[in-house]
Amino acid sequence: MDINSIVSPENLVYAKPEIMNDNYMHYCPGCSHGVVHKLVADVIKELGLQEKTIGIAPVGCAVFAYKYLDIDWQEAAHGRAPALATAVKRLNPDKMVFTYQGDGDLAAIGTAETIHAANRGENIAIVFINNGIYGMTGGQMAPTTLKDMKTATSPEGRDVQTMGNPLKISDMLALLDGVCLVTRQSVHTAAAVKKAKRMIKLAFENSMAGKGTSIVEIVSTCSSGWKMTPEAANDWMVENMFPVYPLGDLKNV
Repeated sequence: MDINSIVSPENLVYAKPEIMNDNYMHYCPGCSHGVVHKLVADVIKELGLQEKTIGIAPVGCAVFAYKYLDIDWQEAAHGRAPALATAVKRLNPDKMVFTYQGDGDLAAIGTAETIHAANRGENIAIVFINNGIYGMTGGQMAPTTLKDMKTATSPEGRDVQTMGNPLKISDMLALLDGVCLVTRQSVHTAAAVKKAKRMIKLAFENSMAGKGTSIVEIVSTCSSGWKMTPEAANDWMVENMFPVYPLGDLKNV
């Protein structure tokens, strides 16, 4: 039975967005991706953009995003989503074009594509999932991995003397004139989810208004890669990730 048929709209707290398919998600328990997918679906529905939205999904945990949201999708080579989004938006300026990227994709192999698309002020939205690790390929160190954080390729912790500092790429992108919005959010609490949804909606509205590039970073957990329970991962994120990647707007013009 459809829950909407038995629950009045004013009392309805949660329902699966119509844009989300019934496919079983492949994400690990506690993963933030499923929550962010729902927010993206909610925003697209609320803005009435289902027929106008084109998502770009590259390599990473969200490579199968096209299985879950009933919109048009393009698959991009690893790191190249902003370059592909540039072409899609320029050829279809009336469409809402967004990329959905992890930190390994956006801040490592795709650093150049991300920076140059943002510097040009391409009218795209970028949803950036930052869990500080390469989640899909085995938990290796990523550019965003924290100092002293243990990963498969930094088993004794990230040594900044030999491995460099965590890359705060959103802070870098906020300096570019072509960027109209950079915000850092999370989805670990109900209040955080509401804020994240509001900023994703603003990013999509910016794309349609031709204001330039919008980046919504979601500081996230990776229970499997971090080798923690979902609850412990949330606590670890708050204690360790947030001081390095503090939540809030970095740029909003």
